[in-house]
Amino acid sequence: MKRKNHTESQIVAALKKQEAGMLVKDIARDLGISEATFYNWKAKYGGMESSDVKRLKDLESEHAELKKMFAELCIENRAMKNLIEKKL
Repeated sequence: MKRKNHTESQIVAALKKQEAGMLVKDIARDLGISEATFYNWKAKYGGMESSDVKRLKDLESEHAELKKMFAELCIENRAMKNLIEKKL
C-alpha cells in the first residue's frame, strides 16, 4: 500500500476533530489512514499545536545529525588511540 505523507497541520486538525467528538473511524476514512495510524499520531502529537509539531520535527532531525557527528568522532578517537598504542 502506498504511504501517504500528511502535513503537520493535517495531523493536528485530525486530532482536534477527535477531541471535538468526531469518531476515529470517520476521521481515518476521510484521511485514508488506519485507526492504528491515528492512535499513533495521537500518542506522538496529542496536545500539540501545528507549530509545536514542526518544532518537534526540526529537533528530531537536528538530534539525528548530532548523533551521526558523535559516532564519527568516536570512530576517529578510537583510530587515534590505536595509532598511539602502536607507536609506543
